[in-house]
Amino acid sequence: MNYFNVLFWPGGGAIGLVLWCVNVIVWSLIIQHFIIIRRTTIVPDLVKAQLEEFFANKRYREAIEMTANDPSFLGQIVHASLSEAKHGYPAMERALDEAAEHRVTRMLRYTEWLNLLGNLGPMVGLFGTVWGLIKTFFVIVEKGGSVKPAELAEALGIKLVCTLLGLAVAIPALAAYGVMRNKIDSLTAEGLVTAQQFISNFRPAAGGAKKPE
Repeated sequence: MNYFNVLFWPGGGAIGLVLWCVNVIVWSLIIQHFIIIRRTTIVPDLVKAQLEEFFANKRYREAIEMTANDPSFLGQIVHASLSEAKHGYPAMERALDEAAEHRVTRMLRYTEWLNLLGNLGPMVGLFGTVWGLIKTFFVIVEKGGSVKPAELAEALGIKLVCTLLGLAVAIPALAAYGVMRNKIDSLTAEGLVTAQQFISNFRPAAGGAKKPE
């Protein structure tokens, strides 16, 4: 059996080729997600250690300057919070929550492409299979029912390739989507808790809020 003809061309036909292209896109997104969504880009140990040192020694100005150019989730939300220190601790808390929510939403929105493609893949594959079945039945009608079973089996097998390719899109896309969602939830929650611990130094005890030195 020539598997190239079965899986590529004619395989699932034009719809099959579309699904192969979508599969390439899915795997590209998966690779990008695993590069972007990880501890070193969300809660880097080095950034965390530097901030711990700055806050322990009350070097708040240095913390602001360092986080201003830091692209990590932790660095960005700490910077947003410290930038509001002059307005008091409640303003710092609001800025921290808003910055965290904004960045989490942006990451989740990016992963939704995997969810979308994962759900569309089987539907497109099923569409190709159903369309192929319809064409097969029309051929049977045109030939007055005198069609060799082997010819029908080959035609139906080719059309089922669309369903196979649709599943090949959906399975890795939805699996990666679930993994990425869990990583985003756990790592950003850790980053938010860490940032809240840092800015707790500004919580007023009896008087006004502290300000960066």
